[in-house]
Amino acid sequence: MNQAGVKRKRAGKGQEVVPNKKQKTAPKRNVSNISDSEEESTSEEEESEEESSEDEEPLTAPRRNKAGEFLFQDHPKFRPNLSPEELFRLGSFGGTYWRPIYSTVTNTNYKNVHKQYPENWFKGLEKKGKNWLTLPWNRYDKSVNKYRVQVGSTLEAWEEKAWISEHNPYGWVHWYCDFFLGKRGPDDARQIKRWSGLASKNGRFRKWLMTLIINKNGEWNAHRISPKIRQTLQHWAYRLTKKDFETEKKKRGLV
Repeated sequence: MNQAGVKRKRAGKGQEVVPNKKQKTAPKRNVSNISDSEEESTSEEEESEEESSEDEEPLTAPRRNKAGEFLFQDHPKFRPNLSPEELFRLGSFGGTYWRPIYSTVTNTNYKNVHKQYPENWFKGLEKKGKNWLTLPWNRYDKSVNKYRVQVGSTLEAWEEKAWISEHNPYGWVHWYCDFFLGKRGPDDARQIKRWSGLASKNGRFRKWLMTLIINKNGEWNAHRISPKIRQTLQHWAYRLTKKDFETEKKKRGLV
């Protein structure tokens, strides 16, 4: 049992994993209140994070700073600005992320894994006429996505590139859901490094998006400018804000 009370059931090879029970509470924030204001990273972002020890105080739920970033006391450089709930409520993965899968990494079938997380995260997202969670991959629905575009690869492609670990067979967001609730494990440093290389202040997708906006003399929230990069960043728990864009323009000497 982890610090947030999430119980993960291990299965033998060829067996199926089904969560034991739902969690009832979690850090919650309405998407409407979000502030609007894979592998490379810079040397600054690659600095190793300090690992927590048994002598440290118990981890608390992440809090948001004034910029809307989540702060994790044991990994201060990891600062996504979307919670797992917000990520899915905005519309992500074409509604397919938590579909039943067979993992070639663990040789196990999985289904309903999202039901081990707090009910409020996904309430209303999986019902008749609206399924934003468990559509099969061949029914990927880009209209579900915030920016109405299809991005991402199949699970099989991720597994072939060795991006999937046995700890979180669905991938990065699976890991992030656990991490957000206080679970810590041996894959944390790798997963945070992946996020840093893509969505941190020096992450290549985040900087690429801002470069495209600047080159087109656009506004930070002009969604017509590279919706695919915006959707990809959302899948990594980041959404560009006015503050981040203005900070980058100052850094480049453009204001």
